[in-house]
Amino acid sequence: MAATGTTSSLGYAWRTLSVVSMASVLTGLGGSAINVALPEIARNTGAGATAAGWILLGYQLTTTVLMVVFGRLADLFGRRRMYLLGLATYTGAALLAGLAPDAWVIVALRVLQAAGAAMLLTNSAALVSDAFPRERLGEGMGVYVASFSIAGLIGPTLGGVLAESLGWRWVFWFNVPIGVICLVWGAFVLRRPAPGRRESGLDAPGSALVLLTLGGLLLALSEFTRLGWQHPVVLGGLAAFVVGLPLFVLRERRAAHPVVDMGLFRERAFAFGTLASFLNAVARMGMVFLVALYFQAVRGDDPVQAGLKVLPLAVAAMIASVASGFLQRLLSARTLAVAGAATTTCGLTVMLAVMSADTPYPAVAAGLVLIGLGSGVFLPSNTTAILDGLPSNRLGIVNAMRLMVQNTGNVVGTGLVLSIITAPLPAALHQSVFAGTLAQLSGEAVGQLVTGYRWALGTMATISVLTVLACLARRKAT
Repeated sequence: MAATGTTSSLGYAWRTLSVVSMASVLTGLGGSAINVALPEIARNTGAGATAAGWILLGYQLTTTVLMVVFGRLADLFGRRRMYLLGLATYTGAALLAGLAPDAWVIVALRVLQAAGAAMLLTNSAALVSDAFPRERLGEGMGVYVASFSIAGLIGPTLGGVLAESLGWRWVFWFNVPIGVICLVWGAFVLRRPAPGRRESGLDAPGSALVLLTLGGLLLALSEFTRLGWQHPVVLGGLAAFVVGLPLFVLRERRAAHPVVDMGLFRERAFAFGTLASFLNAVARMGMVFLVALYFQAVRGDDPVQAGLKVLPLAVAAMIASVASGFLQRLLSARTLAVAGAATTTCGLTVMLAVMSADTPYPAVAAGLVLIGLGSGVFLPSNTTAILDGLPSNRLGIVNAMRLMVQNTGNVVGTGLVLSIITAPLPAALHQSVFAGTLAQLSGEAVGQLVTGYRWALGTMATISVLTVLACLARRKAT
C-alpha cells in the first residue's frame, strides 16, 4: 500500500509540474518574443527610447514589487486560487495589449500582465516543491526551470516570425489560446486545499511599505542614467527607498504576521543563496535581448534572423536544466550552483573577448552556449538549495522572497545594460538603437554602440565573478 501511495503522490507531482511548466512556457514565450520583436513594436507604434525601454522595465518592475505580497496572499488563501487568477489576468492583459493604440497603452497593459505573472511566478516553484517528494525534488525543479528554456528556445524565433509576417499585435495575441488551455488544465489538475489550519493575518502596512520602498528603488535605478540624478522622478524614488526601508524593517520586526520573514536573512546559507540569485540575475539578465539587438542594430539582420541566432543559449539552458536534476543525485545542489555560476562567468568573458562590429557568429554562439549551460545548472540547483526542507505553509512567502530578490536583479540588470550600451552614443541616436535601425545610419555610430556592448559585458562578467564568490561563501556557511 505504501508503494501505491508513493506512486499516486508522484503521479500528482508530475501532473502539477505539467501545469506549472505550461504556464512557465506561456510567460517565458511572452517575454522572449517581445525581446526580439521590440524594434518592430517601436517602429509601428512610434515609441521613443523611453517608451520602448518601459515596455520591458515596466513589466519587470511590477512583477518584482508584487512578489512578496502575492506570496503572502497565497499562503493565506491558497496557491491554487492565486495561480488560476494569475493565468486569467495574464491572458486577458495579453488580449488587450494586442489591441493597444500606442506604446504607452502597451506599457500600462504590460503592468497588468505583470500582476498576473507575479501570481504565477510566486507560486510555481512552491507548487513543485510542495508536490514532489524530497528525494525527487531536484528532478522536478530541473524540468520546471527547463520550461523557461523551452520558451527561450521558441520565443525569439516566434517573436521574429510573428512581428515580420503577421504584425506586432500577434506578439501579444498568440498568448491567448495558450493561456486558456493552461487555465482549463490547471483548474482540472490542481487539488483544492484540504481544510486545515492556515496562517492568518495580512500585514497590510508591511505590504504597502514593500511597494513604496522596493518600487522607489527600482524606479530610481531604472531611470537615473536617462534622466540624471537631479531629476525629480529619480530623487523621489530614492527618497521613497531611504525613508521606507527603516520603516519597513521596524514594522516587520513588530508585526504579528510579517509579509517578509526578516529572520531568514540571519541564516547565512539562505542569505548567501539569495545574494547569489540576485547577482546571477544582474549578470545574465538581458542576454537574449542584447544579442538579438546586436544582430539587428549592428549587423542589420531582420527579427527572424536575429531570433534564430540566439537559439544556442536556450538550447544549452534547456539541456542543462533537465540534466541538473539528475546530477543532484551525484552532487549537492550547492556544488552545482557554484559550477553553474562559474560557467556563466566563462561565457560572459568569451563574449567580451570576441565582441566587435564583425564578430564571427561561431564565436558568439560559443559564448551563448556557455552562458546557457551555466544558467541552466545554476537556477534549479540554487532554487532547490533554498527551498528544500521548508514546511509547506512557508513555501509561498519564502519562494516569493527568493523571486523578489532575483527579479530585483533582473530589473537592475536590464536597466544597467540598457543604460551602458547606449552611453557612448549621442542621445539623438538612442531611439535608432531600440528600433534596430542604427546599422543603416553610420559606421561611427555602430562603433560607439559596440563600445557600449563591451562596457556592458565587462560589467556583467565582473558581477558574475561575485556570484561565484557568494555561492562559495554559502557552502562554507553550511
